[in-house]
Amino acid sequence: MDIITGLLIIAIGAFCQSSCYVPINKIKEWSWETYWIIQGVFAWLLFPFLGALLAVPEGCSLMQLFAGADSVSLWMTVFFGVLWGIGGLTFGLSMRYLGVALGQSIALGTCAGLGTIMGPVLLNIFFPEQGALEKLTLSVVAGVVVTLIGIAVIGVAGSMKSASLSEEQKKAAVKDFNFPKGLAIALLAGFMSGCFNVGLAFGADIHFAETDAMYKALPATLLVTLGGFVTNAIYCLFQNHRNGTWGDYAKASVWTNNILFCALAGALWYSQFFGLSLGQGFLQDSPAMLTFSFCILMALNVTFSNVWGIILKEWKGCSAKTIAVLVTGLVILIVSSFIPQIV
Repeated sequence: MDIITGLLIIAIGAFCQSSCYVPINKIKEWSWETYWIIQGVFAWLLFPFLGALLAVPEGCSLMQLFAGADSVSLWMTVFFGVLWGIGGLTFGLSMRYLGVALGQSIALGTCAGLGTIMGPVLLNIFFPEQGALEKLTLSVVAGVVVTLIGIAVIGVAGSMKSASLSEEQKKAAVKDFNFPKGLAIALLAGFMSGCFNVGLAFGADIHFAETDAMYKALPATLLVTLGGFVTNAIYCLFQNHRNGTWGDYAKASVWTNNILFCALAGALWYSQFFGLSLGQGFLQDSPAMLTFSFCILMALNVTFSNVWGIILKEWKGCSAKTIAVLVTGLVILIVSSFIPQIV
């Protein structure tokens, strides 16, 4: 029963994340770089900080926790957050060229598989005494393989979509649709985004001994998102300068509206990792599910993003065969979430 509860919590977080781009469409008169960094203040700083406070027992502080943490673990957690930030930037481009459904499917699917594998592998290089590779059991590897198969099937559906639609139909669904370019960017975004789970692996021990299992991952989550915020802030502020969009911040008439929707988008985005931490608290008795939980989150993100893709009519005009291939890929992803319990 605990495993089902944990999966449901992770699923709720995934649904929230997949919905985070909806409020962004309500933002007015701001360039991409302006709203991206403002929503990042909420998604990668404020809400992760508030979440991390839940992991701090009475009479203690986050600064006390970080000051007492192993310095290599702490800085590697932040470093992989910086790398993850690069994935976040290219992630947005993948959706520009592929749309919400296909872009998130390929990027998050790649992130799911590689993120799950890279964490224990890289952690073993720095701390071989921890035996991190032992977490990559047959059931976990099988789940990753099935996940990647599901992503490959969805990629085939995207290729079929590209081949079957006219240029006018492609532009109607996704303005800048370009499958080859979008595929390359989505794969890069997925690889770099997988560094988030690597950061969590390095920061797994950064918590107080008395912290509840549901909140133990939240301090490391803050460190990873802090690193990602640095990457995104540098790029967005550079774009503000390059594009002459500093004036966006002076548009007082839209601040209330835009701050509200940026905050909502940030809260929805952070919900995925808040839900991941809470869900992992219910998976403690299943080491395989615990290791595979990040992959489950990403697979569910893909599933829900395609629900939004259907709602936004990104697959409109595709043949029944293409839709059938897409649905097959989604079913494979859902099944992959349960592989560690089956194998």
